[in-house]
Amino acid sequence: MDQRMADAPAPAGFGAEHDGFDGDSRTAVAGLGLVLAFAAALWWLCAEHPARLPDWAPWEFSWTQFVAAGLALFWYARGVALTPAARRPGPWRHVAYVGGVAAIYTVLLTHFEYMAQHMFFLNRLQHLVMHHLGPFLIALSWPGASLLRGMPPPVRRVIEWAPLQRVMWVVQQPVIAGTLFVGLIYLWLIPAVHVRAMIDPRLYDVMNWTMVIDGLLFWSLVLDPRPSPPARTSYAMRMLVTTLVMFPQIMLGATITFSTTSLYWYYDVCGRLYPSIGALLDQHIGGVILWIPSAMMSSAAFMLTLNNVRLNEERQPVMEDDDDGPAPISASAWTGR
Repeated sequence: MDQRMADAPAPAGFGAEHDGFDGDSRTAVAGLGLVLAFAAALWWLCAEHPARLPDWAPWEFSWTQFVAAGLALFWYARGVALTPAARRPGPWRHVAYVGGVAAIYTVLLTHFEYMAQHMFFLNRLQHLVMHHLGPFLIALSWPGASLLRGMPPPVRRVIEWAPLQRVMWVVQQPVIAGTLFVGLIYLWLIPAVHVRAMIDPRLYDVMNWTMVIDGLLFWSLVLDPRPSPPARTSYAMRMLVTTLVMFPQIMLGATITFSTTSLYWYYDVCGRLYPSIGALLDQHIGGVILWIPSAMMSSAAFMLTLNNVRLNEERQPVMEDDDDGPAPISASAWTGR
């Protein structure tokens, strides 16, 4: 965890700082070419020989989603390779990062995508992974330094572009971040909006992208291991935001769970994957998924932030007063002042 702190003096995102060492730029170009070539091969197979594809292959190929996942893995691996051995992330951070990317890939690109379009509770599970679990694991790995180090310079300059950094600063203000986090869940579950998104491919993509991006922004704010500054806000505020976003999700989940009317007729029209599960039972299970696991994720984030407070306090120099009594407890790490 000490290494995690040292590796994370970042301006935005999840520890986005590098040491100026770019390595061989040809490797970055070659990696991009490799990802694009692999994507083209899978695109052709999806179009011409879908029955021959393995389970991990895309169900319905999306260039943007597949290339984003491929580059996220390649840039991270390249960045880790370019990092001095003493500063490289530990194994658990690799597992968390790859697990987060793999989880999002699984629910967005594999056969699970088809399943989520035919059962409401699987759609809720998909969104739980896109908005909570996947981004949570990625933010927990704190990969920004490795990602920036692995990116080619032109991409890095876009990430570090001042106007983009200002936008990031605004949307990661605690009140705005919490409002967006909860607001997007509510928005895409308004029955009329949800049905429209499920039948409109372009709006469906917008829904999925907003959930993933917002999840990354929110959890990277909350799970920032550093004190403030350089973190955007204090530990106390992060724990408060994590707690406050939990209750609207519980309320919405409970409302859907105990509803006695079918709210989302889209799944009746498109045909349910499991005919033995009726509309209300499907809806009730989906409400429970929104209700309980979401609250558990907030609780986990609260405990991890509390642990970061403890670790930060342990790094502070031990101060004793003139009477050799116990050192006073500093509130600066909690309040950011």
